[in-house]
Amino acid sequence: MTHKSNGSVRRILTFPAVHPCEAIAPATLLDSLINLAHAISGCKSTNFASNKGNARESVRQIGVLRVFLEELRKASPNLPESVVLGLTELHLTFQKIRYLLEDCTREGARLWMLMHSERVADHFRVLARAISTALDVIPLGAIQVSVEAKEYVELVTRQSRKGRFEVEPADKAAMKRVISVLNLFESRIVPNRRDLNQVLDYLGIGSWSECDNEAKFLDSEIALEEEKQEAGFLGSLMGFITYCRCVLYDFIDGEQSDIRIRKSSTEVGLLSCLNPEDFRCPISLEFMTDPVTVSTGHTYDRSSITKWFRAGNKTCPKTGQKLPNTELIPNLALYKLIHQRCSENGISVPNSGRRNRTVSVSVGSLAAERAMNMVASFLACMLEENNNSNRAAHEVRVLSKTSVLNRSCLVEAGIVPHLLRLLSSSSVQENAMAALLNLSKHPKSKAAIVENGGLELVVGVLNKGLSLHARQHAAGSLFYLASIEEYRELIGEIPEAIPGLIELIGKGPDRGKKNALVAIFGLLMYHGNHSKVLAAGAVPVLVNLLESGTDIEEFKIDSLAILAALAENPDGTVAILRCRGALHWVLELLESSTASRAGKEYGVSLLLALAMNGGAEVVAPLSKSSSLMRSLYSLLGHEGTSRASKKASALISVLHEFFERRPSGLVSPILPRERFVHVW
Repeated sequence: MTHKSNGSVRRILTFPAVHPCEAIAPATLLDSLINLAHAISGCKSTNFASNKGNARESVRQIGVLRVFLEELRKASPNLPESVVLGLTELHLTFQKIRYLLEDCTREGARLWMLMHSERVADHFRVLARAISTALDVIPLGAIQVSVEAKEYVELVTRQSRKGRFEVEPADKAAMKRVISVLNLFESRIVPNRRDLNQVLDYLGIGSWSECDNEAKFLDSEIALEEEKQEAGFLGSLMGFITYCRCVLYDFIDGEQSDIRIRKSSTEVGLLSCLNPEDFRCPISLEFMTDPVTVSTGHTYDRSSITKWFRAGNKTCPKTGQKLPNTELIPNLALYKLIHQRCSENGISVPNSGRRNRTVSVSVGSLAAERAMNMVASFLACMLEENNNSNRAAHEVRVLSKTSVLNRSCLVEAGIVPHLLRLLSSSSVQENAMAALLNLSKHPKSKAAIVENGGLELVVGVLNKGLSLHARQHAAGSLFYLASIEEYRELIGEIPEAIPGLIELIGKGPDRGKKNALVAIFGLLMYHGNHSKVLAAGAVPVLVNLLESGTDIEEFKIDSLAILAALAENPDGTVAILRCRGALHWVLELLESSTASRAGKEYGVSLLLALAMNGGAEVVAPLSKSSSLMRSLYSLLGHEGTSRASKKASALISVLHEFFERRPSGLVSPILPRERFVHVW
């Protein structure tokens, strides 16, 4: 009967209340109303961070009405239509009040709710008026309840109509302190800690983890906000709470930091098990930037489904089912997964109609930018003085994870050399390496790492890191560093670099494998590294990864991409053909109905390179595959990308030419016959 809230999907101060259907039985309606009243009355002892008086007054009024409703359920089994009408409106209002009370106590949203106290008070006022309007409809003389119960209704009607529900003086004072601190940030003046503590004490924020929850909530709101002015204000609040988190707490309470970091690793593992194809719009086949769900439950990118509707279509593109309406519900859970996956894999977040989070913060908020500059300087001093270095490194790790603004400020503050120095410290190594991984996404940070002798230090962690997490962070850092052409050569010249990455691919955890795979792929963009990758035994490791039957599609794609790059050279082709079963696994992938488009593209690129360099010794067994030609022709159509289509077309030509010249063969085999290992 009542809509169950879901805090992870419903945005704050939105109330998706459900109006009772016309055919509902009065007894059922009353039961649901009483259940709602019980739930709301249960908030009586709740500690509200702001709008305390307004929230408690709403709870009190509904508690009084609950007595009336319970008596009405016992006394009047058959209710007049006018009574049912009033109860129906009351039911809708109760749902909205419950949502509003949930928001007033929502973990992580205390600062946001405080700074929107006027808006929240307006909601309480409007809902109170809605209660009085619904009660006015109910003819008390037509129902059999006690005089006392009727007096309760009349009392609540008067109070809800005349109640002022204004912003409370204490809330105004706290808001004034926050605005004062933001003005100090803009003026580059360090705020008084006492003022910061007074705000946090008022809101009941007393630990690093609670402060971090506030920051994460604001971060999620910024990512979804479309209005520039509101995004800028959210950025200012983020600057305030981030500064408080970094400056006011000497330690990270309990096990929260470890739990958060490990949870992040778990989420990464979960994300890596998801098929990237699930993030593509069924209409455009591109990654969705603004996923929305239609009434059939299927999700599309907003721009694609909007064009579909504008073309006059009123059906679900996937099912063909006629839609009762064209309402689009934002799929916030999928939106978050897409952006998290892009962030974790160093992929540019797809651009959409939404405002970009980091742009919103940096462009729209001077207070946020200057607060971050102060935080960066504060952390740099901590690291330079060896004052709680692990705490400082952890804070840099958190701050640098997603925000371009934060990375820029931290690099400018000279954080990189201090983090490199900490890589030899057993207690700080993991946090320092993770922070460097995040910072290595910034162009100036790459130069700072290399200029301060960081390549050798990072490679040292890759091979001898004290934890697998530190080693996989080192591999990720090498991937970002390898995006600079001259650094690819420098990394390849370090004897332990490429062998260390290959070892991580073979024996590391999933996140480590992924980081090492993309790092190797980046290093192969410098031709001089090809022979070093082959000498490190990359081919058997990659083929074993394909043979392992892994369900992680990205491992297959990355392995095929590296093998395809290696096969472009004759030595790479020789190494691949010496691995028994290599061709078999590539052919199996091309024939699979579940393989991704990217996987098939790299698969056909690999086969083409092998055929061109391997000659008849490769083409002959390929020609015996009855399903290969069918798979190649499917890539010429809608199943393949433009690149895959060109590669498939070229391979088809090679196969046709082989059939035409079969009596004399193609070209000389790359391997002497006595050395060739049969691929089947």
